[in-house]
Amino acid sequence: MVYKFVVLSDEDDSFVREFELLDSHTLLDFHNLLQDELEFDKSQMASFYLATNNWEKEEEFTLLDMGAGSSTMEDAVLEEIIYKENQKLLYVFDFFNERALFIEFVGEHKEVEGKEYPVCTNSKGLPPKQIVFSTGSNKKFTPLLIDDEEDEEDMDVDDILMNDDDGEIGNFENFDQIDEEEDI
Repeated sequence: MVYKFVVLSDEDDSFVREFELLDSHTLLDFHNLLQDELEFDKSQMASFYLATNNWEKEEEFTLLDMGAGSSTMEDAVLEEIIYKENQKLLYVFDFFNERALFIEFVGEHKEVEGKEYPVCTNSKGLPPKQIVFSTGSNKKFTPLLIDDEEDEEDMDVDDILMNDDDGEIGNFENFDQIDEEEDI
């Protein structure tokens, strides 16, 4: 049998992909198909999750064997994990930012003779970027500028950290006196 899946992104409503895979294909086959279709860097980690109807993560299928009872994409045959109509999967492709594609099993049909599987049958919109760098705090940092012309003498660490010659750290009150002869 041929399984048909629709893939969506919550980042762009115009992004839609439809894929057909044989029931004997694995999630690793699906992963490779997604990577090729979306032109993702295959060196990045990814996982599939079985998901509830509300897109909550359930069982994870990892790219690499993580040991201790983990399931891998290579061992997950579609006919063994797709057990109901409208079965939902999440494909997490950016773990740091918790970004995923939403995949839904939408039906099955008989294999078309001469057609190669797996295949992308519909492609609309641009895929999401595989990795985005978080811009959580829009804080701008000013680079530290050192003017070499002002300071002709070489400064050592004590000159930078110490406020005066008695060994106290500048502008801090509750620190014990620093013993300059102590080996670190």
